[in-house]
Amino acid sequence: MMSGFGVMAGLGWLGMLTMLLFWVGVLALVIWGVSNLFPTRQFTTETHAVEIVRQRFARGEISREEYLQVVETLR
Repeated sequence: MMSGFGVMAGLGWLGMLTMLLFWVGVLALVIWGVSNLFPTRQFTTETHAVEIVRQRFARGEISREEYLQVVETLR
């Protein structure tokens, strides 16, 4: 004898909504994981060179004029 509940065992729209939210969460987690594996931010050598000059200036290894000249040359 059938009780008429079907496959969802009486959950109906609530069951389908729960399943949809579950799969959206899984998909979001996969997208987040893949995006963290391949970062889009790339450092250029210019930024790296300017940072080195800033550190040298901060340590007092070069004067203000030398610092400004090197930064201007790099940009």
